[in-house]
Amino acid sequence: MKSKIIPVIIAGGKGTRLWPLSRATAPKQFIQFVGDRTLFQATLARVSDPMVYEAPLVITNEDFRFLAAEQARAIGLSLSGILLEPSARNTAAAVAASAAFVAKQFGENALILVLASDHEVVSGPEYADAIHIAAKTAASGKLVTFGITPIEPATGYGYIEVGDKLATGAAEVKRFVEKPVLAEAEKMLAAGGFAWNSGMFMFNTSQVLQELGLHAPDVERAASQAVAKALNDLDFVRLDPQAFAASPDISIDYALMEKTTNAAVVPASFTWSDIGSWDAVWKLGIRDEAGNVTSGNATLVNTKNSLVMSRHGHLAVQGLDGVAVIASEDAIYVGRLNESQNVGTLVKQLAAAKATAALTETHPTSYRPWGGYTCILNGDRFQVKRLFVTAGKKLSLQKHHHRSEHWICVKGTAEVTVGDQVKTLRENESVYIPQGEVHRLANPGKITLEMIEVQTGSYLGEDDIIRIVDEFGRG
Repeated sequence: MKSKIIPVIIAGGKGTRLWPLSRATAPKQFIQFVGDRTLFQATLARVSDPMVYEAPLVITNEDFRFLAAEQARAIGLSLSGILLEPSARNTAAAVAASAAFVAKQFGENALILVLASDHEVVSGPEYADAIHIAAKTAASGKLVTFGITPIEPATGYGYIEVGDKLATGAAEVKRFVEKPVLAEAEKMLAAGGFAWNSGMFMFNTSQVLQELGLHAPDVERAASQAVAKALNDLDFVRLDPQAFAASPDISIDYALMEKTTNAAVVPASFTWSDIGSWDAVWKLGIRDEAGNVTSGNATLVNTKNSLVMSRHGHLAVQGLDGVAVIASEDAIYVGRLNESQNVGTLVKQLAAAKATAALTETHPTSYRPWGGYTCILNGDRFQVKRLFVTAGKKLSLQKHHHRSEHWICVKGTAEVTVGDQVKTLRENESVYIPQGEVHRLANPGKITLEMIEVQTGSYLGEDDIIRIVDEFGRG
């Protein structure tokens, strides 16, 4: 392999199939389900070998830009850049824009490895072998996808029928198969020669742009113009909104892979899951003798083959088999594991009702470029939050028209600006910020700062913030 591969991490999705932990503003790629990293961080770590890869390129949206940057920083990984999609246009536009950007930065013959940020992959020798074969095949001019050896007749994945073997070790693609019903999946598994469609790709940038121009010219044109007119903003690259919006909303599979006669597949046996349901999370977890996977505070009695996860209170589960019990700070989901593919239907019902719509959109914990906050209690004219500020970071210099605030330091050291005074708060010390007063919170220490914030006033919405100075470029 003469040149390094440029990983392209697609991280803009807002899926809710793992509700209540995953929400529109807190998607699964940025959530820690198994292990000590989020799925996004695990994806970055998988392409961190400097002998094989250049620094990854991340493409995401405005809402997740600081979260992506902070999670990369937290594991000590540099990025080639963060492209910001101004609107949601599916994976074809994301791939096209990334390819155009990489061609501009690294040359037209650069190889890109396109990865979803929300998949679980076991990175071992089989994975490394598959990447090597894919790189050789893409360098020869093929558009390469990865086909995972199926271990069960899964109905949640698309399939690829594998054709004749190529000299590189990959194979021709005979055809792509939509997500099948169970009987069809069983038939394909029995027949052999079929693989799960992983949604992972390896492309030569000039080749993929050329073929997009042939099979999906509107996508290629819009993406290339969006990159040509892009603007730099801090550590981010903002794709041109008008140009990008002109792209059709279509997946890379439909736009290109199912149309081209130049597709190849690398059959691979490494462990892979798109973690599209709680059942998939259970399968990936470490099970006890009764087949249970637990996370957080939980007590299980006479319960087996179940997934029990708590992010808040203590869950006690008795006498159940094959269920998922998932508790976030503000909602609990209980359902059968073998029906968890249908959580999306439940979420649509919740979203349609005014009383529950917010449960599908926002999460009690929100992340900001400086850290984030968790809503603990909402009342009439008051609100209590837990703020967490990353070492060395500071909030904007700001004021509020409709509320006053009390800050209590519970962990670390805080530097607080109130008006023209700057003071240091240590654990168990507090400060009062009157309504309308200019103020700022900073963490000068080396550990995460935690504060309890009590807001009181006639209006407590997040839009009552007048930023005077902000190092993150927010208005």
